[in-house]
Amino acid sequence: MAQTQTEESLQKKLKPRHITFMAMGGVIGTGIFKGSAGTIGLAGPGVIVTYIFAGLLLLVVMAAMAEMATVYKNRNMKDFVQEAFGSRVSFIMGWMYCFLWLSVCVIEVIAAGSFLQYWFADVPLWMLSLACAAFIILVNLLSVGVFGEFEFWLAGIKIAMIIIFIVLGAGLIFGIIPSDNTPYLQNYTQAGGFFPNGLTSIFSALLVVMFSYGGSELIGLTLTETENAEKVMPKIVGNFMFRIILFFTLPILIICGLIPWNEIGPESSPFVQVLASTGLPGAAHIMNFILVTAVLSAANSGIYGASRMMHSMAVGGEAPKALAKTNRNGSPINTLLVCTVVLLAGSLLGLFAQDQLFRVLLAVPGFVVILVWICIAASQLKLRKKYPVQPTFKVWGFPYITGAVVLILSVIALMFVFDEGNRFSISICLGVLALLTIWSLIRFRKMAGRVSGR
Repeated sequence: MAQTQTEESLQKKLKPRHITFMAMGGVIGTGIFKGSAGTIGLAGPGVIVTYIFAGLLLLVVMAAMAEMATVYKNRNMKDFVQEAFGSRVSFIMGWMYCFLWLSVCVIEVIAAGSFLQYWFADVPLWMLSLACAAFIILVNLLSVGVFGEFEFWLAGIKIAMIIIFIVLGAGLIFGIIPSDNTPYLQNYTQAGGFFPNGLTSIFSALLVVMFSYGGSELIGLTLTETENAEKVMPKIVGNFMFRIILFFTLPILIICGLIPWNEIGPESSPFVQVLASTGLPGAAHIMNFILVTAVLSAANSGIYGASRMMHSMAVGGEAPKALAKTNRNGSPINTLLVCTVVLLAGSLLGLFAQDQLFRVLLAVPGFVVILVWICIAASQLKLRKKYPVQPTFKVWGFPYITGAVVLILSVIALMFVFDEGNRFSISICLGVLALLTIWSLIRFRKMAGRVSGR
């Protein structure tokens, strides 16, 4: 028994600040720094409504997870889904979540390599991507406490830079900082106004926005490595949501305030374009450093999410038992090896199809995030009536608010299933979902047969 504990147990070394910054590190990455060019192009300055709308949906999902954490101690979000809907649904959701984070990690690692080429133009992309992948894997092999501390500072750097960007941009918009052209608020009303493509355009940007916010639910996987998770979760959720909406909405407002929305090119980061337009010395190098830090931090959180979910499934008998093994630092060594193989393949694939990978993979996590959020909110909706103990934190307006969020997310998911622009990406997601459903049917039928055979 002692050996099993040593080989399968994760360390409880994550502190509240680690959890908050880890989840923020997973969120603030390619989606905002690069994907925001696409969302602004779709909806103009009015895309800010999309970010706020998605943020409110996320707030309810996070609150639902916090509520369940106060009831089911030392359990993570997959366990909540299993408690509500059984092993088959949690099995499918767990592997879909692994698929989500592994695809995100490939995106982030290739993006990191492409950003590094700004300084190392003669080095092939695949080599830089592999170097980034090796760096991320090495960090994840460290003890959980060291990993949390590293991610705290890595995410902290880009958060600090975003704050500087907001202050600098606001100063330029209102003429506090002298420049050749002080726009004030005119860029919000020119080129078609605040909603240049109509009110319905705010929904067309939802998939990339969902991808941008995806990672917030990563907090739900840290519960088994956090001391007194049931007490700290409600506080973390409240602070986290305020910060995450702030770090998305204000930068978008600054970007649209400094550059007309229809002049923002999709080929590079809007943040780079804004700083380049200021004429500040070294602005491009500073922004490139921020981009590299941002995507490495997001990939770091992504590997954590994929490896911990696979470890959780292995401990629960839903994945090969070998994936439950941990090293002396308490890190799930075999799941990290799986992630290493995927990152290696993804880095090399970027050598042949970099542009196609970005276009296809960017929509994949957004759709899967919606499915995961639906599972979390629906679990809280079902479990509330049969909690073994009363939660110390409750979602507001139950069951109407949670039910409305489940319905809205389901409608959004259906919208993207029938959207021609994302058909190929959504087909990949639905194909993986179908394979996992078939796998679950076969797997649990065999298990039922073994039990009846006894």
